[in-house]
Amino acid sequence: MREIIHCQVGQCGNQIGSNFWESLCGEHGLDFDGQYHGDSDLQLDKINVYFNEAAGSSYVPRAVLADLDTGTMDAVASGPLSQLFDPGNMVSSNSSAMKNFQVGFYEYGMNVMDSVLDSIRKEAEGCEKLEGFQIAHSIGGGTGSGTGSLLITKLREEYTSKLIETFTVFSSKKVSDCKVEPYNNVLAIDILIEFVDAVMVLDNEALLNIATNTLKLTDPTFRDLNNLIARSMSSATLSYRFPCELNASMRQLVNNLVPYKGMHFLMNSLSSLTSSKIKDNK
Repeated sequence: MREIIHCQVGQCGNQIGSNFWESLCGEHGLDFDGQYHGDSDLQLDKINVYFNEAAGSSYVPRAVLADLDTGTMDAVASGPLSQLFDPGNMVSSNSSAMKNFQVGFYEYGMNVMDSVLDSIRKEAEGCEKLEGFQIAHSIGGGTGSGTGSLLITKLREEYTSKLIETFTVFSSKKVSDCKVEPYNNVLAIDILIEFVDAVMVLDNEALLNIATNTLKLTDPTFRDLNNLIARSMSSATLSYRFPCELNASMRQLVNNLVPYKGMHFLMNSLSSLTSSKIKDNK
């Protein structure tokens, strides 16, 4: 079994990460307490890729959650997945990156990085065949771009032979609340080019267009966009988690889709997407 350690950084990273784990629980027949209630052996066949089996036949995500603001961790701890994650893998501080890459990378990000790496080392030591790391983050804000980039560089230094795959949300003028987002994007992209093996590109403007033009949502919220991202992440990792001959592991996906270093920014697609309004009219 080839295990993957999932990391979610920043507010956006933790929001889409939580939706991702909700999808995984449903597909593998788990409730939000980690208890199995499925009806197929296939649901448990490769569940250890993303989950650790704990006492009492329960499963715990092999996930590390990090943010500089305690509010994000408080939201997870009080949300529907409060009993799912390992509390020791939820790292935060009483600071803020102030939507600035430099602050998240060089200043406050360093304050939490030792705790984040300690949690990752603990998860790595429990793996039999660790294949790599999966990171969910946005590069528009300060924590997702700055602290997320810092985490990537630390992982590349410490785990030189392991793969790093990211699900990266790129900012857009239509979905933006910060004027320095373009600078955060540019600085983070440099790290993604240099140290990451595969980047799953998630474009906020494309997601907004899907929500308004295809799903016919008049006023889409971030929850609506995050649900689309979670579906995309679930589909992209489906071959890791269930028996499959094509791209059955992270390494096979990288080998098949990345021709050479530098061309590792991959576009996801979903089909088919239909508005509930259109279905009701049929």
